[in-house]
Amino acid sequence: MEKIILGIDPGTNIMGYGVLKVVDHHAEMVTMGVIDMRKFPDGYLKLGHIFERVTGIIDAYLPDELAIEAPFFGKNAQTMLKLGRAQGTAIAAAIHHGVPIHEYAPMKIKMAITGIGSASKEQVAGMLQRMLKFDADTLTKFRDATDALAAAYCHFLQMGRPESQANYRSWKDFANKNQNRICKK
Repeated sequence: MEKIILGIDPGTNIMGYGVLKVVDHHAEMVTMGVIDMRKFPDGYLKLGHIFERVTGIIDAYLPDELAIEAPFFGKNAQTMLKLGRAQGTAIAAAIHHGVPIHEYAPMKIKMAITGIGSASKEQVAGMLQRMLKFDADTLTKFRDATDALAAAYCHFLQMGRPESQANYRSWKDFANKNQNRICKK
């Protein structure tokens, strides 16, 4: 089995992307980077740039699936609206190319990568660097790229695994609720 997963961390000024190649249940990073929209003064020009760049990334790497981070609920409604538009534009580019989309909450992504739902961006980047074995030089100054790679890696971890209806707050909570699944030496 070979699969390419594109991860996207939506943003209105900086949008991260990361590409994973999966071969026989082994993932490796292909690339990661950011789409910088800070030079565009108009929000609609930013959306057009997002569509063009995500389309270009899809054309270049031919992903089989897209894993995108869901917007988190903030206090500012205008920020949420703008972030939702950016996410929707990236999703529209994937739909335009027939790429299936999978959305993950930020906490789920952090939990999948670090085991801690409240992990910092630096902790997520550090774990990805160790798991995917890439040099620290590869890390960009923008954590949006590693957040996007984390979305792709979270999707990789979810592939072939049925969703659980259980809700766990931590590994300790999981262990407490699943005593029958723990090996005791």
